[in-house]
Order: sequence, then C-alpha cells, then structure tokens
Amino acid sequence: MNIEQIREYCLSKKGTTEDFPFDQDTLVFKVLGKMFALAGLKKWEAGEAAINLKADPDYSQELRAEHSSIRPGYHMSKKHWNTLYIHEGELQPQLIKDLIDHSYNMVVKGMTKKMREQLSK
Repeated sequence: MNIEQIREYCLSKKGTTEDFPFDQDTLVFKVLGKMFALAGLKKWEAGEAAINLKADPDYSQELRAEHSSIRPGYHMSKKHWNTLYIHEGELQPQLIKDLIDHSYNMVVKGMTKKMREQLSK
C-alpha cells in the first residue's frame, strides 16, 4: 500500500480527521481527536514506508512474533503501539487494513459512551 491508499482508508473511517500536530512531517489520523495512526512522510519519500498503529498489548506481542516487519512503536509507548515497516514488503494490504481497523477500534473502545454515540449518528 502507498501513503495515499492508507490516507484514503483512514479517512473513510467515521469521525476521522488528519492533522500535523507535531511537525510538518508527521501525518496523524484521529478519531474524534484521539490518535489511531501516524506516518512520517519524509520516511515514505525516502522509500522507508512505515506507519504507527495502536494495538492491544497481547495482540501486539503476537503480531511481533509472527511478522518481522512489525516492531514496537517507534517513539511511542512500546506496550500499546506498533510500527509496521511496510517498505520491507512482508505485510499484505489486507493485513495493514485489518491493523488500521484494530487501532481505530481500540481508540473508539476507550472513549466515553457519549463520544461513541457521536460516531453512531
């Protein structure tokens, strides 16, 4: 998947916005203001495509054991975030989409009932 496909997929999720809250390089996707995906655009341009996604801690361990291209989150909480090194070519597009879904769902699950209700409208 390229960055534009990932961007389109993330933005297709209900309540999602994109932002550059840290710098002009780090593209962040948020659902109702809460981060669920980050990508450094300079790395993509340099051929080092990667994306950070939130994950359940136990599932993170499983993913890291199964895929050498999934490692603890770069500059993130190693317990709750993974970095997917897409440029290494191991990860199939459907798995990447599934992990984006998982990240989005993890963030939504942690929201208040009122926030979750906003997404169901």
